Amino acid sequence: MRRLLIATLGFGLLVAVPTLNAHAQGRSQQEDDDRRKQQDEADKKKKQKEKEWTLGEAPLPKINAAGPCPFVRVLYDAARYVELKASKEAVEAVGYTGEIEGVRASCTYKGDEPIRLRMQVGFGLGRGPQATGWSNDYRYWVAVTLRNRTVLAKQYFDVKADFNADTDRVLKVENIDDIVIPRATATVNGSNFEVLVGFDVSPEMAAFNRDGKRFRMNAFDGGKKPSVATGDSQPK
Repeated sequence: MRRLLIATLGFGLLVAVPTLNAHAQGRSQQEDDDRRKQQDEADKKKKQKEKEWTLGEAPLPKINAAGPCPFVRVLYDAARYVELKASKEAVEAVGYTGEIEGVRASCTYKGDEPIRLRMQVGFGLGRGPQATGWSNDYRYWVAVTLRNRTVLAKQYFDVKADFNADTDRVLKVENIDDIVIPRATATVNGSNFEVLVGFDVSPEMAAFNRDGKRFRMNAFDGGKKPSVATGDSQPK
């Protein structure tokens, strides 16, 4: 009887092992399926974000520029907007935030005509724990300068973000219809000018940006001042 019992137990163990292995394989398969599903969802969200952030072509007339367009860039010190309650650099102290994510521009000019430039500016706007409402107007500016020198014209605009309980980040693309840069002569081309974009930030915010911290007239225009006309964005 003892031998039979031992043999029976041994047989039971032999049978149980494949069963346990089958359960383990089932759990492993389920975990793999869950990981793939999560990755697919993450990839889908990433692609959607990239699609939302693709800046379309600026709607310019089909006229070739007589020369290079002005250099357009975001001023580093004013590229981000971060409100910090009591100047405390901590996540729980953050109010509204913003970041200029990208700029696209194109231009036209010929002969001694002014340079006409159109822009699209991409924004990522956020709401932190210390934000006091569900919407916020962010002020930003566009400046035309002699390259690396004098500011010729500066115009302020507002971009509005609306948040809700499920959305603490808003992506927006603003169009600026027409930036007009007069030229004194036909020999003055777009490379003589630079167009800068930035948030209207306080000195403290500028210093925060400068440190790389995150939670991430003139001889050329003949005395005529450049003007900035607008499309979606309205000057302030």
